[in-house]
Amino acid sequence: MTLTPAEADKILAENFAPWVQALGLTTTETGEQHAVLRLPWSDQLAREGGALSGQALMAAADTACVIAVSAARGGFGPMTTVQQSTSFQRAVLDRDVLVHARITKLGRRIAFLDVTLTPEGAEGPAAHATTVYALG
Repeated sequence: MTLTPAEADKILAENFAPWVQALGLTTTETGEQHAVLRLPWSDQLAREGGALSGQALMAAADTACVIAVSAARGGFGPMTTVQQSTSFQRAVLDRDVLVHARITKLGRRIAFLDVTLTPEGAEGPAAHATTVYALG
């Protein structure tokens, strides 16, 4: 049974470090093989020139993957990021970002995911990530 967005937000509040919680991520959608989180725009997350920092985008992608795997497994459990590769395609200025994490393979001990990070209202993504998790 998949998680509701409210249950996913409870996982965010109870299982992530304070600096990850400070990103302000909220869950907008969950499903059997995916999750969508919103990363709200914040000047606190911008680098020089006013663009959202790559570190914030990578942390949001990583966090969305944990929520997607938790949704697929019906609850939170131990998992560790084994690999994350991120390609940045355009700057994000003054917009929230929708972080779509999709499971491409979920095994008993490992999970593979693709993540697309798209500024709200934009036609194309700002970044794409692939991640691998070891599951406990």
